[in-house]
Amino acid sequence: MHQFHRKFFTFLAIVLVAGGLVACRSGVVYNVVNDQFTMTAPSLAEAEKTIKLAGASLGWQVKQASPGKLIATLPIRTHVAIVDITHDTKQFSIMYKDSTNLDYDGTNIHSNYNGWIQNLQKAIVARSSVY
Repeated sequence: MHQFHRKFFTFLAIVLVAGGLVACRSGVVYNVVNDQFTMTAPSLAEAEKTIKLAGASLGWQVKQASPGKLIATLPIRTHVAIVDITHDTKQFSIMYKDSTNLDYDGTNIHSNYNGWIQNLQKAIVARSSVY
């Protein structure tokens, strides 16, 4: 009977830990570093336009910070994600800048954030095929 209790409590501990990990739903911040446009943009302005249109299609508010650098903000309910997007005519990067209500701890962030960044990345690549 004693062995049964030990196995039961071991099993219960595993279930609780696994449940806790699922409930957290966080992961390491996903950054995009030097992803390639499908086609080289004819100009820096065209690359910027492509990024702005791709972002807008997903609800991102994208503004120019300087030539080759944009700041994009995604407000969703009480959550806000802010990223820096740097680019030239051939490639772009999306880097975490700030967030609100996404449980960022310096390394990890709510998993929805990573999905939003991956969707933005895919949209930029897809839109860059139509210069």
